[in-house]
Order: sequence, then C-alpha cells, then structure tokens
Amino acid sequence: MYLADGRTPPPRAAAPAGRHGRRGAAIPATVLALGTVSLVTDVSSEMVTAVLPLYLVSGLGLSPLGFGLLDGVYNGVGALVRLAGGRVADRGGHKAVAAAGYGLSALCKPLLLLAHTLPLIGAVLAADRTGKGLRTAPRDALISLASEPAARGRAFGAHRAMDTAGALLGPVAAFLLLRAAAGGYDAVFTVSGCVAALGVLVLLLFVPARPSPGGASAGAGAPAPAPRTPVRALLRRPAVRRLTVCAVLLGLTTVSDSFLYLTLQRRLDLSESWFPLLPLGTSGVFLALALPLGALADRTGRRRLFLCGHAALLGAYALLLAPCGTSPALAGAVLALHGCFYAATDGVLAAATADAVPEEARGSGLAVVQTGQAAARFACSLAFGAAWTAWGDRTALGAAAAGLAVSTLAGAVLLRPGRAR
Repeated sequence: MYLADGRTPPPRAAAPAGRHGRRGAAIPATVLALGTVSLVTDVSSEMVTAVLPLYLVSGLGLSPLGFGLLDGVYNGVGALVRLAGGRVADRGGHKAVAAAGYGLSALCKPLLLLAHTLPLIGAVLAADRTGKGLRTAPRDALISLASEPAARGRAFGAHRAMDTAGALLGPVAAFLLLRAAAGGYDAVFTVSGCVAALGVLVLLLFVPARPSPGGASAGAGAPAPAPRTPVRALLRRPAVRRLTVCAVLLGLTTVSDSFLYLTLQRRLDLSESWFPLLPLGTSGVFLALALPLGALADRTGRRRLFLCGHAALLGAYALLLAPCGTSPALAGAVLALHGCFYAATDGVLAAATADAVPEEARGSGLAVVQTGQAAARFACSLAFGAAWTAWGDRTALGAAAAGLAVSTLAGAVLLRPGRAR
C-alpha cells in the first residue's frame, strides 16, 4: 500500500490472458486500498445493521409495516443520488465524490444516539444511505479503472471479499458490545461512528485519484472532463439496457437481509442476544466465495453466474418455507445459500456493467444499473413489509419466492449469450 500523493512505481506489463490464478495477475494496489476502506467502513455499518432490526421492532415497538418503511429507506434512498454521484464523479473526480459519501455516512452513525422516533430515525438513515449512494458508483469505477478488463471479476471479487471481512467483524463487535456495555445500543452507535471516521482517513491517504491497470496513477495532470452522457444515451446501449432491466426485475423480488434474518429468527425462536450473529453466516460464506466466484465469472461468463446467484437465493426462500423443522442445520443452510447469492451477484454485476460502459462514462453507467437495482429493492421492502402485516411472514415470503422464480427465468431470456452480443 502507498500514500496517494506519493511517487508511484512505473506501471507493470499487463498480465497474459488466460488463467487468472498465475502470479502475473496480482490484485492492483488501488483495489487493495479500496478493499481496506470498505473493510473498515463495513465494520462500522454492519455493527448498526446487525442490531437495527431488533432495536426498531423490539426496542422501539415498530410494526412490520413501519420497519418495512424504514428498511426501504435504509436500502433504497441512495438510489435517488446514485445517478448524480456517478455523473459528478465522471466529471469531477471519482475519489472526491467517494470521500464525500464515506464522510457523510460516518457523520450519521453518532446521530442515531439522538433519534428515538420514527421520523428522526428515518431522516438519519436516509442521510446515511445518501452517503452510500454517493460513494458506491465512484468506488466501483475506481476498481474497474485500476483492473485489466479480462480480470475485473477477480478484482471485484477481491474487493468484495475484503468488504465482507468487515461485514463479518461488525456483527461480532455489536454482539460483544451488547453483552458487555450498559446501554448497549448507544455503545454500538458510538463505536460505529469512530470506526467509520477511520475508513475515511484510509481513503484520503492511500487511494490515488486516477488509477490505471496495474495500480499506478495515470499521469500527473488532471483528466479531461468527461463528455456528457445522459442516462437515456447509456440506456440506448443494448447491454446496459438489458442489465438494468434484469437488475430491476430481480430486485423487485429480493427480500432485504433484515427481513430474511427476522424470518429465520422467528422460525428458530432465537433469543434477542443471538440475533446479531445471524449475518455472520452470510458474511462468512460471502468472504470464502467472493474471490473464487469472481474468477469463475471471468472464465465462464458474468451474466450466467449472476443468474445462478439468484437461484441460490430462491433456494434459501424455499428452505424457510419448507416444513423441515427448527434445527441449527436449517439456519446453516439458509445462511450459506444467502452468502452464495451475494458472492455470485454483488461484484459480478459491477464487473459486467463495467464491460458494457466506456471509460469516460464508467461512474454514470455503474450508477444507472445500481440505481435501478436499489430502487427495486426499496419497493420490495415496502411491499414485503405490507404483505407481512396483512398476511403473515410465510405467505409474504411465498409470494416473494414465486416472483423471484419468474424474474430469474425472465433474466435468463434477457441475458442469454446471443442477445448479450
């Protein structure tokens, strides 16, 4: 790792095409630096995410519908700023916009100490997700620009693996704080804010403003502003349009993590103190599989693996609906499939989008697809919360599973190899 403003080594020769496990296909330093930022930031974010469902439903007494509204805000409001963030980053610098997003999220964590009503909590969560919306597309653009095209799946997989290491450590920290500290929720929110500030510092010191494949900064001068590429122009590209439509269809039937964990907790009748550990199962599998599945996507096709990941999520839904008892094996299987879903979709979709978008509009193109997916998941959280309130959790999950099966088949038609070319 190196200081962003320091002297950088000359770029290395591109690794030969073919097998990406060779030594010549090392992960670029910029990707490792961004992975460190994401690791530290995810420790902070997942500390809050791990306790938030229980804090809201059990601590503040919110109904499933009210929690669905807040969960939708938490996961979907960033869609309102992703397009703006991607476009501003293309014209003004990916690192600067990413730093603004990480900084805003860091400021929001301590504010949860002061928010105890639904409107205030919603406002803080909206601001936090605004920061996430600002930073996601510029960060992924930096990863794609620092990576060789043939190895982007592996680069995104390495980043997501480091990101998930933070997601693995966050719930553990929350669990320990809840058991050890008086007023455990306040302790979680305070420590989360301090850790988030550390992530911003790592970004400012160790991530170059304009990376190039191989990890070196691209030139001493500032890049020329990108030409205007409106959303409608990006969507006129067939590959971008199909990826966006597919991401929206699948997002509309992807139940949020919080609802999946609440359903599993009710199914197993887990105590509240153990609830923050449920995300560990998902994160552990994601961590183990992100890099190998990213490399597999480079070899076998990113769109195909993306659809297979949603098939794994459908399997998790089926297990929660099946009459197969309440043994710990059920929890292990559901969380393993959930982790496979993320490992096969999160970084893989970003790599597939980067393939379809020119370099000068990379942030905007990533934001278009990510915005469609985030907005669809926002709608799913609202609909699932309403369905849970009206029909119960099993009926709501059954409807989501049926919708996901149909959406996956439709995605297979949209992204079949002939149409992708």
